[in-house]
Amino acid sequence: MCATLNIPDDLVSEVQKATGQKSKTKAITTAMKEFVRQKKIKQLIALRGKVQIDYDWKKEEELEMKAQKEREKLLERKR
Repeated sequence: MCATLNIPDDLVSEVQKATGQKSKTKAITTAMKEFVRQKKIKQLIALRGKVQIDYDWKKEEELEMKAQKEREKLLERKR
């Protein structure tokens, strides 16, 4: 997308230095991606303690071990 923006030169220069990008477009794109990533992280952190997951990992592990044994038996029969 092409857009005309009025961004102060000193801010663009600072963003270029912070991102290590020589291109203004790449510097601003990198900064915007990082901003969005940080916002998503904050949103996830805000959910801490609010989401209850009823997950029995021991049962899942037992089911997976049982399935693995069955796969091994099938492979042995094919040999």
